[in-house]
Amino acid sequence: MNQSKIGYINKIETFATVDGPGIRTLFFLSGCPLRCLYCHNPETWQQESGLQMDTTKLLTLVKRYKPYYGDSGGVTFSGGEPLMQAGYLAEALKVLKEANINTCLDTSGYSRSPLLPEILSHTDLVIYDVKAANPELYKKITGQDMQVTIDFLKLAQSHKVKLWIRQVIVPGLNDNEVNIEETAKLIADLDFVEKIELLPYHTLGTTKYKKLDLKYPLEGVEAMNSDRLKELTNLLFKKIEHYKQNR
Repeated sequence: MNQSKIGYINKIETFATVDGPGIRTLFFLSGCPLRCLYCHNPETWQQESGLQMDTTKLLTLVKRYKPYYGDSGGVTFSGGEPLMQAGYLAEALKVLKEANINTCLDTSGYSRSPLLPEILSHTDLVIYDVKAANPELYKKITGQDMQVTIDFLKLAQSHKVKLWIRQVIVPGLNDNEVNIEETAKLIADLDFVEKIELLPYHTLGTTKYKKLDLKYPLEGVEAMNSDRLKELTNLLFKKIEHYKQNR
């Protein structure tokens, strides 16, 4: 069997409702090149771990749930970073589109894979995780260079893929007007954006670090205040509108 058709899957959710439109089957692919300070899925970091599944079995599983998708549901690939398994992802997306199933990619966009054009050509929606719009802050949060994800975003724009934009807001890290301003500038320059969300940092992943005997980077940081998150969300939309009017 072609090795690119075999993937490592950390977890499967069969009735996901927030990771794309409608009811979806959500595949968490193993492997991630980032080490985000607030990561709540450290168990997905290692690529060759979890359940091995070829794309034929994946399609068979998905077809079992297809009646629940209705007109808007489908399949979402998340992680980890699903682009870490670009060969498998490209094949999986292709067979799903051939079966007329809606596809969504939940990603940080951190990949230099030559398969990105093929992946995006079979992707209906990208849920794009904006770690930061400032290179220094991006490096601080992820440990990596921001240009890689900017190049992905440009490629997604050239393919006219619909976007949902998300950013996790962490107290003392990016819960400030400077970050909101820079994020607004980034989003205002994008086309095909259907949804924008600021997500509150939570501490639910801390127990996973303990189980894996890993030091939690944000030890002592409290969960994001909901009222402050609303303030920043309102500010973000105001700033986006301002920059769009001056494009």
